[in-house]
Amino acid sequence: MAGNPRNGRRYRTLCDQQRSLGLPCWICGDEIDYALTGAAAQRGAWGFTLDHLVPLSRGGDLLDPANARSAHRRCNSARGNRSTSSPKPRRQYRRW
Repeated sequence: MAGNPRNGRRYRTLCDQQRSLGLPCWICGDEIDYALTGAAAQRGAWGFTLDHLVPLSRGGDLLDPANARSAHRRCNSARGNRSTSSPKPRRQYRRW
């Protein structure tokens, strides 16, 4: 039985390549805290996670660099398996 492809060398290499680009989150546009590594990044909402333009559940390729995007863990989780991201809502404040 094959292991989890997300623990494989090719997937880790893709993550490292995407991380090295230092791009902002493709979903919200804000900077990603690339200084978070290891367990802190895995638990932190604003750390890096590899997202896929076409979700894996919708036929996206896990290891295709053209399908890889940098995202915050929180944004990636909130997006779920939707194939598009909605723009980040801007807060509007009333002046009383």
